[in-house]
Amino acid sequence: MSALWTAAEAATATGGEATGGRTGGSAGDWQVSGLSIDTRTLQPGDLFVALKAARDGHDFVAQALEKGAGAALVSHRPEGVAADAPLLIVEDVQTALEALGQAARARTRAKVIAVTGSVGKTSTKEMLACMLADQGRTHAAVASYNNHWGVPLTLARMPRDTEFAVIEIGMNHPGEIAPLARQARPHVAMVTTVAAVHLEAFDDVAAIAREKAAIMQGLEPGGVAVLNADIDEAQVLAQEAQKLGISQLWFGATATDYRVLTTQIRGEDTVAEVQCGAQALSLTIQSLGAHFAMNALGALACVAAVGADVRRAAQVLALWSPVQGRGARVEVEMGRGKLLILDDSYNANPTSMAAALAVLAATPKLAAAGDGAAPAGRKIAYLGDMGELGPKEAALHAGLADLEALEALDTIHCIGPLMAHLHAALPLDKRGNHYATAADVLPDLPAQLRCGDIVLAKGSLSAGLSKVVDGIRELGHGKR
Repeated sequence: MSALWTAAEAATATGGEATGGRTGGSAGDWQVSGLSIDTRTLQPGDLFVALKAARDGHDFVAQALEKGAGAALVSHRPEGVAADAPLLIVEDVQTALEALGQAARARTRAKVIAVTGSVGKTSTKEMLACMLADQGRTHAAVASYNNHWGVPLTLARMPRDTEFAVIEIGMNHPGEIAPLARQARPHVAMVTTVAAVHLEAFDDVAAIAREKAAIMQGLEPGGVAVLNADIDEAQVLAQEAQKLGISQLWFGATATDYRVLTTQIRGEDTVAEVQCGAQALSLTIQSLGAHFAMNALGALACVAAVGADVRRAAQVLALWSPVQGRGARVEVEMGRGKLLILDDSYNANPTSMAAALAVLAATPKLAAAGDGAAPAGRKIAYLGDMGELGPKEAALHAGLADLEALEALDTIHCIGPLMAHLHAALPLDKRGNHYATAADVLPDLPAQLRCGDIVLAKGSLSAGLSKVVDGIRELGHGKR
């Protein structure tokens, strides 16, 4: 087992007391190869971190050790845990996790990229991880581990021989990004975009832009900010960068540094011609949507800023495709043909909703089934509530009815109390059903869908649109 942390190293980093281990007793002599906060996904050799969230992680320490955890990070010895169990006992588990993350960051010579933004940060992080892994040992956050425990956990998991690291940083309220950025100490900080997200906690979108710009406060000396030139709040980002004396690289259709020249749909791919500094490059992305091309362009600016090969990265980008819940394409075999799901069920706000609907509108129709006797496929959307939009939430939901992309759609089903505003605003020929919850949709799916259809599922995580995706997959034999 390759040691990510020895007991002595972890104790030094956290100021805690290591106990138990391979020879038992009070002196800790264990080592761990990873970190876990969930016994369901814990791997043998992991350090189990007993965080207090919906449940107190201390309640699961005994189970973690039984499953093969190398040790557990705790604030006290839990009931039922043996006296010679391998533990790292600290004053506060969250603080200790942050200390481990900072120690891991300090001991590596990796070039670190931190990514934030109202939309696209997870996809951009995954693009960067794909491109940089071809050029060096690369470490990146899993899933959307971008909050007060996700960032230090990602850092603490970073092997000491990492050459490139990609850290995702998110927020829900003011003052969250800067402390996480200071833990990550990136060489490059990217803001994908700024949009009307989390307006419950902010006065306006400019305030959101200033919070996103706070990622620059964690930059290492000589660090670079990669910023979106096309957004209305670009000047806010520029002003924050200037206050800090940060060098900037700008990307977008209106940028001079990294610029999108053209974007085209070719079959099931998005192809963009871009100018990256002095280089003209062609990008191919295995998904539809100009927003993917824009995020890829920003990612290439990050690649350049850490000294990696941009042309090589652009070539490797063709291997990347979106993950489940974030624009993944799922085919479902149904009788004589198939149905296509665009699974964008993980998150939603007005900007990402508009982008997803544009992707649905642009997706080529599926080939006719069998002998061609089946009716032509339709474009159908299941849209769930967008959360945390503040006092304007009703208008922002209803306003989706004005999007040009809706002209290319056949039916729009709305899910949740906020989506009732969109349902009422939709033209009658587009208006499907309104449902209180995603679970209420499931009985109607067999009658609503047929082979040849292209279906978008999009909503905030709380809307539960993943249930709709699972329900559609159960209509046939799903495959990626």
